[in-house]
Amino acid sequence: MKKLDLTKAYRAYYSARTTPELLVFPQATYLSITGQGDPSASLYAEKVQTLYAVAYGVKFGYKAAGKDYGVAKLEGLWWYDTRHFENVTMHEAPQKIPRSEWCWRLLIRVPDYVEDTALPQAVEVVARKKLLAMAHTVERYTLPEGRVVQMLHVGPFDKEPETLAQMASFMRTNHLQKAGCHHEIYLSDFNRTPPEKLRTILREPVQ
Repeated sequence: MKKLDLTKAYRAYYSARTTPELLVFPQATYLSITGQGDPSASLYAEKVQTLYAVAYGVKFGYKAAGKDYGVAKLEGLWWYDTRHFENVTMHEAPQKIPRSEWCWRLLIRVPDYVEDTALPQAVEVVARKKLLAMAHTVERYTLPEGRVVQMLHVGPFDKEPETLAQMASFMRTNHLQKAGCHHEIYLSDFNRTPPEKLRTILREPVQ
């Protein structure tokens, strides 16, 4: 039985240059969990753990049915109340918005053949065996990505504003406007990779 590798199957989705570029991506399906607050706090870590536990539960269900695949990279959509922080620019946001105000939707992409009916069973197993009550908040989510400006950020997360500034300049030059939530794809395991070697795709939906 051949295992589907989503990173290879969707190579363009998981690739980015170290300079800004304008691309178009089709919609994709994910397992998802939402939250708010500092990503260095325990709640964020618990949500990541819960999402991965459910993702592996769904994967093992399909493996037993002869449709095995590798669990994909962690991703995140990030936003804040723009009415309250209306004068903050895209690249200023990570430094000027209090972390307590950050909202996020964690994502793990799944193959298109993963159906809604696969999730409840995995959730029940995770909640019962791993005692992760948050499993019941994991949902199937479709992201209609469309046109984006993206760039590969290499280095620690607190240096992202430098990369975002380059993306903002590219958007101004090409008369593009931000049109949705900031999107990050974590190519590196941030629990095992030195900060200076982290590789993160930063993606901004535009119109």
